[in-house]
Amino acid sequence: MVDLDARLQNQEADSDAGASAQRGARRERLLDAEETQEAAHIIALRNQLPKQTKEPETIGLFGAHRRSFSDEYHLTRRSKIKRLHQIGKIAMQFDALKGLTPVKMRLMFEALGPTFVKVGQILSMRSEILPQSFCDELSKLRADADPMPYSIVLETLESEYHRPLSEVFSAIDPTPLGSASLAQVHRATLLSGEDVAVKVQRPGVRVTMAEDVSIMRSLARGATKIMHNAQVVDFQGVVEELWDTFDEETNFLNEARNLSEFKRFCDDFAYMDCPTPYIDLCTEHVLVMEYVEGIPIAHTRELIADGYSLNEIGTKLVDNYACQILDAGFFHADPHPGNIEIRGGQIVLLDLGMTGRLNASTRAALKQMLFAVAKQDSAGLADALLRFAGTETDHTDYPSLLADLDGIVEEFGTVNLQDLDLAQFLASLTQMARRHGIEIPSSITTVGRALVTLEGLLDKFIPNVNMIEIISEHIEHSKTKTQVVKDEAKQLALESHEALHGALKSLSEANVALHMLTRGELRANFELVGSQEPLQQLSDMVNRLTMALIVVGLFVGSSIVYFAGMKPIIFGIPVVGFLGYLAAFVLSCWIVIDIYLKGRERKRNRKHK
Repeated sequence: MVDLDARLQNQEADSDAGASAQRGARRERLLDAEETQEAAHIIALRNQLPKQTKEPETIGLFGAHRRSFSDEYHLTRRSKIKRLHQIGKIAMQFDALKGLTPVKMRLMFEALGPTFVKVGQILSMRSEILPQSFCDELSKLRADADPMPYSIVLETLESEYHRPLSEVFSAIDPTPLGSASLAQVHRATLLSGEDVAVKVQRPGVRVTMAEDVSIMRSLARGATKIMHNAQVVDFQGVVEELWDTFDEETNFLNEARNLSEFKRFCDDFAYMDCPTPYIDLCTEHVLVMEYVEGIPIAHTRELIADGYSLNEIGTKLVDNYACQILDAGFFHADPHPGNIEIRGGQIVLLDLGMTGRLNASTRAALKQMLFAVAKQDSAGLADALLRFAGTETDHTDYPSLLADLDGIVEEFGTVNLQDLDLAQFLASLTQMARRHGIEIPSSITTVGRALVTLEGLLDKFIPNVNMIEIISEHIEHSKTKTQVVKDEAKQLALESHEALHGALKSLSEANVALHMLTRGELRANFELVGSQEPLQQLSDMVNRLTMALIVVGLFVGSSIVYFAGMKPIIFGIPVVGFLGYLAAFVLSCWIVIDIYLKGRERKRNRKHK
C-alpha cells in the first residue's frame, strides 16, 4: 500500500498540469484496480493463516480453567430467552396449550427445527413417555428442510479449507442432492477426477442445538425436583442422551471414522458396501465421500426390472444386520429407505452419522433375551434383564418380576414370528424393566429403534421377508459345532470354578455357624417374601384398634367427669371432660379418614397391577 501511495505521488508530480480529464480518469481506474488486487492478495494471505478455534489453556493456583457449556457455545441468558420465546410462538401457532394430536405434534417438531426433530425421533422409541399412537407418528419424522443458498455452501467450504475451492474441486453441482435440517449434500468432482458427495453442515446449527439443550436441561432439572418421589422417567438422562447424539452427529469427523470402520466390516461380505470417505478432505463441518449412484431400495419396480430379487435383498440385509449387532457390536442405527441403495449387486448403506455400539456382555445378554422369549423361559429372561442392572443385583421383589415377565412371554412368546409386533414387544419390556428399577442401557434402546425402523422398511417394500425369523436363524447358525463345544466347555469351567469357591465358602460359614451354636450366640433373620403387604395391613389394623380403645376410654372418662360435676365448668361441661370429648372426636375423625384414604390407595395399586 505504501508503494502504491509513492507511485501515486510521483505520477501526480510528473503529470502535466494541462493533462486532459480523460487521462486523469483513466489513471484513477488503473490505480483502483491495482489497489483492489493488492487488497485481495492481503485477504488471501490472512485467510491462509491457521485460525485459533480455542482459547489458550490457562493454569492457576486452583488448577486449569475449564470452559462451561455456555462459554463454549457463547450462550447468554438473552439468547436463551429469545430462543424460548421463538419456541413458545411456534407452540402457540399449533395450539399446544389446547392439546396436540400425534400429527400436530410431528408438524410442530418439524417447525421447531433440527433439535426437536431429533427429540421426536428419540421419543418415538420411548413409549414409557408418550402413548404408542404418538410414538408411531413421530417415527415418520425426517429431517428434510429447504435448501440453503449455494453461496453459503461455497463460503462454508472456503472457510473450512482456507484456500480457493479450485485447488480442491474441479466442479461442484449447485443443485443439492439432498437438504436436511443439519446439513446439505452436493455432488462434486475432485481435481483427480473422482466423483464425490460433499456434505456441508448448516452454519449455526450446532449453536442452536446447544441453546435448545441448555433450555431442556433447566426444564428437566425442574421436573426432576417436582417429581422426585414419583419419578418414572429419567428426564435428565433423556436430555443428556439427546446431547450425546447431537455431539456425535454434528462432528463430521466422527461420521468419516464410522465410514472407514464400516468399510473394513464390509470387506468380509461381497454383497455389502458403504461409501469410501476422503479423510484428508473431511473436517468437523464438511464430509467428502465417494458418490454412490445406485437404485434406492424404495424403488422396487426399478430393482425388479434390473433383475434383482427383493426377497434376496431383504434376507441378506437382515442377516447382515444381525452380524452387525450380535457379532461385530457396531451397527448402522438409522436404516430408513433413504439410507439404503443397491449398486452393482451390492447393498450400500449411506449416512453413518448415527451408529450404535454393543460390548460383549451386552451382546450376550441380548442373545439370552432372544432365546428366552423363543423358549418362553421367564426365568432366563429375568436373568438377562438383571444383567443390565450392572452388578449381581439382589432383587427384593423377584417373584413380582417373574410374574410380569410371565405376562410378556405369554403375550409375545406364543405368537408366530411373522405376527410378532417388535415395537410393542420392546416397549412392553422396557416399561416393565423400568417399573422394577432395571435401567435398560441406551445402546439397547438404539438397537430397538434401528430394528423397528428396519422392520417398517421391510413391511412396506419387502413384505415377504420376516426379520425376527432370520435373526433367530442367524443366532442358531452363527457358531460352528467346534465353537459351541468350546463355549460350553468354557462356561462349564467358569461355573465349576464358581461352584467350588461357593462350596468352600459355604463350609467356612457352616463352621462359624456351628461354633456360634455351641456357644449359644446363633441368631437367625427370616424374611417372608411377598408378606410385606399383609403385614402392613395387620399393623394398620392393630393401630386402629389401639386408637379405638383410646377413643372409648376418653369418652367413658369424660362422661364420668361430667356426671361428677368437677370444676371449672365451660358450656355446662367440666373443662377436663370437655377436652376429653374434643380429643375423642378428633381421633375418631382421624381414624375414619385414614381408613378411607388407605382403601383408595389399595384400589389404585390393584388397578395399576
